[in-house]
Amino acid sequence: MTQQSADERPGIAAAIVVQEGRVLLVRRRVSEGQLSGQFPAGEVESGEGPEDAAARETWEETGLLVKSVRLLGERVHPVTGRLMSYTACEVIGGKAHVADADELAEVVWATHAEIPRYIPYGLFGPVQQHLDATLNR
Repeated sequence: MTQQSADERPGIAAAIVVQEGRVLLVRRRVSEGQLSGQFPAGEVESGEGPEDAAARETWEETGLLVKSVRLLGERVHPVTGRLMSYTACEVIGGKAHVADADELAEVVWATHAEIPRYIPYGLFGPVQQHLDATLNR
């Protein structure tokens, strides 16, 4: 079932991909507020669940094949007002690169300590807890 926000726009699904002690972040060509980086993410399509959308968006944006492990949580984003879902994903193939050059400027694997440089205002609690538990410091 498609996740919808209060204004009926499709929800946004984000993939939290950790590999070798780093988390996958992307930098969009068009700035989104204070963000210089974010997780691979995009709209949930009709008939698609947030976990599947997170994996699909990761493939489309970075060329990295991932599978969803578990939904970490959902919230209405405090800035955009969109319903956001966050899914922990595991890499099953490929090498991360800018696969969608129209949308992305850069793909980075960030350490735990580097996350605030890309996402300066902090992370959604369940995502922060997941990264605290899975990233090597």
